[in-house]
Amino acid sequence: MAKGFASLSVLLLPAISASANAAILKNGGSGAESPCRCFPGDACWPTIDTWDAFNTSLGGKLISTIPIGAPCHHDTAAGYNSDQCRNLQDVWFLPETHLKSSSSTMAPFFTNNSCNPFSGPDATCSLGNYVTYAVEATDAADYQKVLEFSRTHNVRLVIRNTGHDYNGKSTGAGGLALWTHNLKSKELKQYNSTNYSGAALKFGAGVLGSEAFEFADSHGLVVVGGNQPTLGFAGGYIQGGGHGPLASKYGLAADQVLEWDIVLASGETVIAAPGSEYADLYWALCGGGGGTFGAVLSVTVKAYPAISFSTASLTFAVPENASDAIVDAYFEAVGLFNQLVPSINDAGAVAVWLVTAQAFVLSTVYAPGLDKKEVDALLQPFLDELDSSKIQYQYASQEYTTFLETFRAQVPVNVSNINIGGRLIPRTLVEENNDSLTAAIRNITYSGALFSGVSFNVSRHTPDSIAANPYLRDAIFNAVVATPFDYANWDANVQSINAITNILLPQLEELTPKGGAYLSESDFQQPDWQTAFYGVHYDKLSQIKSKYDPEDLFYALGAVGSERWTQRSDGRLCRE
Repeated sequence: MAKGFASLSVLLLPAISASANAAILKNGGSGAESPCRCFPGDACWPTIDTWDAFNTSLGGKLISTIPIGAPCHHDTAAGYNSDQCRNLQDVWFLPETHLKSSSSTMAPFFTNNSCNPFSGPDATCSLGNYVTYAVEATDAADYQKVLEFSRTHNVRLVIRNTGHDYNGKSTGAGGLALWTHNLKSKELKQYNSTNYSGAALKFGAGVLGSEAFEFADSHGLVVVGGNQPTLGFAGGYIQGGGHGPLASKYGLAADQVLEWDIVLASGETVIAAPGSEYADLYWALCGGGGGTFGAVLSVTVKAYPAISFSTASLTFAVPENASDAIVDAYFEAVGLFNQLVPSINDAGAVAVWLVTAQAFVLSTVYAPGLDKKEVDALLQPFLDELDSSKIQYQYASQEYTTFLETFRAQVPVNVSNINIGGRLIPRTLVEENNDSLTAAIRNITYSGALFSGVSFNVSRHTPDSIAANPYLRDAIFNAVVATPFDYANWDANVQSINAITNILLPQLEELTPKGGAYLSESDFQQPDWQTAFYGVHYDKLSQIKSKYDPEDLFYALGAVGSERWTQRSDGRLCRE
């Protein structure tokens, strides 16, 4: 019997607020009007006996979803538990709370307010937009069984790793999730091919970024990974391109990929590498998006010798009741920092910062191979400008022996309490029209939103070498616009997300015509998403998608080929 199965009847029907429908789901008619995936309550939905037999074939790895917010509600099998609920609320905003769940998502908007732990014990707890079932996969055979079951029974398939996902790809109403989080294999290899000879590391689909860094460090190596420890290394991060602390030195994470082990929609397990029979699939997986072309079992990447690091941090703020002149000076300083970013990137470093109407926080400059004096010199021109403007600031720098030591010293950002959209900022904008960019940042932050940036220089790799958005090659940083998530007022979140799409991001889009966005940190409502997320690569990616997944077994919001599908108001996935 599936784990948690006894409670499924209590949590079966979706609970999707009417106000959220317009923002996250497209309305549609009955299933008879167009082909749809089978949905709970449909005659075609697998019977209890069918699910039970499936679970037996998996050795008990099938999990029926009980949302982790269930202890905060009366209408669940176990009922309301005040102590458990309070403990859950205290840690809800931490990524680690959701990591070990087969269904919970770190981007709360994509739950559609289902089983909200902050909505009160009398509020409804139901599955809503959570997957109905998940399989705790541990090997290729599990993958094949999940794909076969989904295909045979026409059940929506969701590829899920950590749930660290801003764009709703790792959940879906009526879905069966292939949960890859427990594929934790790690292997050091001496790789030899036409394109690369040297140290390489092979990571299973469930390895976290922090785990990849630790394994690399244990062998005196580093790999290109993300800024957050809870990213799934082989999942949507690297399949979406993947920037991070080493991007300016070595390129995107996807630039480092040597080969993929992947299970296709047909159930066949293949190795996709340059020059192989599956070279086109290799290309697509390197930046063309996760959960789209197949189910990745592992990825093998280039590894580099361990390297020393220095970091720097800086903060300054607008005093309370500041005069207009002081506020102007503050935003002039923000603009001056924009102009510093090219030299940071060109030194092989990466900057991570955020701006509000009240404060500027340069949380980290990652400077591989530079000592403390060198990173200080890199920032000194900007500090001189702050001094001349009489802006008070706090500055610190630090030297580290290894990347792992550097990474562990940084404070990770929570990912469960914001709504986001993003835009890639090209170098030419900073060099030729920085005043307009600074004015846009000022307008965005005045609205109450947060503006953040992560810089990188990945231009050494040609735009067509892999499928990653070619706009990344011209970008000087990825800009993210974020608004707070309100657990007490769902309608406010709908308004906030629509404001990102219709008011805030357009200010950056106007300055970057025919530009793009970084796939993993973008607006899921992006009107021109095919161009913005994939650039000129979209048509080729679409052809590869049709070649390897002609029946669209793999679907994700904003993924290649997703324009052929729509989510209806009840969460049902149907062909357009």
